[in-house]
Amino acid sequence: MADVQPNSEQPEPRHTHDADHEIESLAEFDRAAASGSLAGRRIQSLDLTDRTFALLSTDTAESVFLGCAMEPAAAAKVRAGGALVFPPLPDLPFDPYRGSLYGPDELFEGLSRAGYEATPDARTYHWYQQTRTDGDVFASMLRSIHDDAVSDALDEHLAGARVVGLMGGHAVERGSAAYAGTARLGRLLTRDGLTVATGGGPGAMEAANLGAYAAPFEDTMLDAALELLAKAPHFTPSLTDWAQVAFEVRRCWPGGHSSVGIPTWFYGHEPPNAFASHIAKYFVNAVREDGLLARCHAGVVYLPGAAGTVQEIFDHATPNYYASRGGPTPMVLVNREHWTEMLPAWPLLQALATDRAMAGRIALVDSVDEVPDALARLASETAS
Repeated sequence: MADVQPNSEQPEPRHTHDADHEIESLAEFDRAAASGSLAGRRIQSLDLTDRTFALLSTDTAESVFLGCAMEPAAAAKVRAGGALVFPPLPDLPFDPYRGSLYGPDELFEGLSRAGYEATPDARTYHWYQQTRTDGDVFASMLRSIHDDAVSDALDEHLAGARVVGLMGGHAVERGSAAYAGTARLGRLLTRDGLTVATGGGPGAMEAANLGAYAAPFEDTMLDAALELLAKAPHFTPSLTDWAQVAFEVRRCWPGGHSSVGIPTWFYGHEPPNAFASHIAKYFVNAVREDGLLARCHAGVVYLPGAAGTVQEIFDHATPNYYASRGGPTPMVLVNREHWTEMLPAWPLLQALATDRAMAGRIALVDSVDEVPDALARLASETAS
């Protein structure tokens, strides 16, 4: 991973699991084993080949080992002791039992050596394309286990965070005013203490994650980064060039702020962006869409987009309408002309909100500059 960016470490979860029954790091394993019992624990995706003595001497009754490498003697012992063991699957381009979110360095590993097609992200997409229609129940099970593990890791990471979603089209190009405005908005919301979450892809999504990344730096950093990124405005014709410029920005300004990207291999033509520090990438788009919107308790901002963004607006509006997730959460649509004339989602959203609690949680604004005030106003409505 060092060929992509220095200090390329896996993103750490926001919380550990010492008081929990999930074990997702060797440090957690060692603490639990030292107590003399792993009984009932769930141990995820750890290399335990150097922990044979601990496994042989520790109670593992009713524990579950998910994708953990073990010496044969240790594996036989834990099975005999009442554990359920799901062995690692080394030929897969992804780990279905993972205990943490992805980072951009992991998904883009090998980018500078062999181009995007050699990365784990591309290889996982090709595996998905090969297995999604072949009717193999084992492949379906692996996809489901993976997506559930990612959801679990996402909840752990976001626990206690005030999450705001920024949704928008993938076609917004680097170098455009729309891209720059979205980046400034992502920076401002991050500086206000919010955790920015996006669909994790290119265009407006990347711009929002870039803005969050830029939050700790002087304002001039974002201007310089935007100029650098404009060298590769779109992920076509060369996805490799598009991604490499993003990692160049990260090398020039290491240590940016964290944010979340939630993309999907369902849209394989859309790569993840390199500015989301924590990436929850899914196979099933419906799980990804619903999960992204459900976690944005501080509200969702809808920038101009096409079919995908329209879908997200009404995926959000439905639970707001029925109050199926509790009180409705704020919805801010940006660009009056776009949402009233080009794609008139706003009139329909207003009609749905009539005489419902969600009526005080929706807003239409002309520009990104109005978004923070709109979110604050809608949040005060929610609090009252």
